[in-house]
Amino acid sequence: MSGQVLYTVENGVGSVVFDRPEARNAMTWGMYASLGEICDRIAEDKSLRVVTFRGAGGEAFVAGTDIEQFREFKTGEDGLKYETIIDTRIGQIESLPIPTIAIVDGWAIGGGMAIAAACDFRVATPAAKFGIPIARTLGNCLSMANTARVIAAVGVARAKRMLMLAEVLGAEEAKAAGFVTEIAEPYVLDERVGVMVSKLLANAPVTMRVIKEGTRRIINANLPDGDDLVAECYGSADFKIGVEAFLAKQKPVWTGA
Repeated sequence: MSGQVLYTVENGVGSVVFDRPEARNAMTWGMYASLGEICDRIAEDKSLRVVTFRGAGGEAFVAGTDIEQFREFKTGEDGLKYETIIDTRIGQIESLPIPTIAIVDGWAIGGGMAIAAACDFRVATPAAKFGIPIARTLGNCLSMANTARVIAAVGVARAKRMLMLAEVLGAEEAKAAGFVTEIAEPYVLDERVGVMVSKLLANAPVTMRVIKEGTRRIINANLPDGDDLVAECYGSADFKIGVEAFLAKQKPVWTGA
């Protein structure tokens, strides 16, 4: 599978780009590994003050994990290993010691929603869509940590709509929920992001760092063990049915097993 995660730095501002536009920037295992390496570089670079995350192509931020890869999964243990990797990557973004901005133009679905939620701020175009429609598509689930992040991002009621009703939030509703910081048309998107970056560059780095870390600790405090729930979903017959139906572009017929 093709696809890469690009990273550049200019004047103390880092830029991460998910570059697989032909697949709506759906993440491959290799892209997740690259993201981890980039986050390590960002965390170690004391000259950085802000970092942005965006998708290439103008159609999507990140449209989740590439579903083709789930055909390799045989048991619930495979799901546990996958969710551990995702938790690690999302946790790396969330733990970065500098402010982060997700620039969302188009779809931020599944893993893309998780990446956007791990950032401190989100600037979106009117076409942005946020969702985790796994109850309708794949029949899998989130880890406890990512469930907590979604609830913290949009609230319990909207989180249940996204996760159980498989509803997708548009940019306006996401802004009303406080999840999206600002909506900007594509032709002024970079300009509006630039204004936010300038504000962050002018603020006290240590103050922002400790507020960010304190918030992260509160959200993740006393998380329950959910490995049994993850293993149940990924080990189910319905998960296999969901994956094959998704790839065949058919509606899954759930069995409840």
